[in-house]
Amino acid sequence: MTDRRDILIGAACVATAALTYGLAPRRRVSLMGRRLLDQIIPRSFANWTSRDTTDLVAPTEPDSLASRLYGVTIGRVYQQAPDAPGVMMLLAHGDSQTDDLQVHRPEICYPAFGFAISDNHATELALPGSASVPARSMVAQGGGRRETILYWTRLGEFLPQDRKQQQLDRMRTAMKGVVADGILARFSVAGPDAAYSLALARTCAAALVRAMAPGDRAALIGSSRAAQMQRSGV
Repeated sequence: MTDRRDILIGAACVATAALTYGLAPRRRVSLMGRRLLDQIIPRSFANWTSRDTTDLVAPTEPDSLASRLYGVTIGRVYQQAPDAPGVMMLLAHGDSQTDDLQVHRPEICYPAFGFAISDNHATELALPGSASVPARSMVAQGGGRRETILYWTRLGEFLPQDRKQQQLDRMRTAMKGVVADGILARFSVAGPDAAYSLALARTCAAALVRAMAPGDRAALIGSSRAAQMQRSGV
């Protein structure tokens, strides 16, 4: 004979199963579409030119979590003149942002390479057309190197500024039955003057987004900000 306790346990199991099904992502959405990251990011713009580089802080070991996270990574150094300071850009894109595979944030990545993190705080990157991107800035120091970093992450249409917000945004996306793509956009400058380095990284990042084709910007900054720039005639 089934007692009341068994009925309650059974009902709880059914509810849990229904919730799990409801949260299970059932379709993939990518703001990259069929475009290639290397093709939509300009190699030169305004008075900036670039060269490719692999000499960046980035986990790239074969079979590592990073290799599963990111289908495509691009490393470049942008300069305004041959003898000018370089802005190191790392872009990493992944199609599947799930519980196990989520964008690696630099405050986690850099310490794994022996860097100490300081001055880590939320900020905004101002873009042409009155748009802005929620971002973070921080300073990483280690091995005689001091690097000032400006970065943001995009998870689907969300741009989370910290790890907790990133996890909440991933759950919001999953509740819609979606597996969204994600991107890390990181700009950094090596040097002792953190204020100057951050200003240079901001200038480069904003100019790069402006130089992108309007239809490609969403892959980097999300659809709403890309549309805001276009409405402003940028």
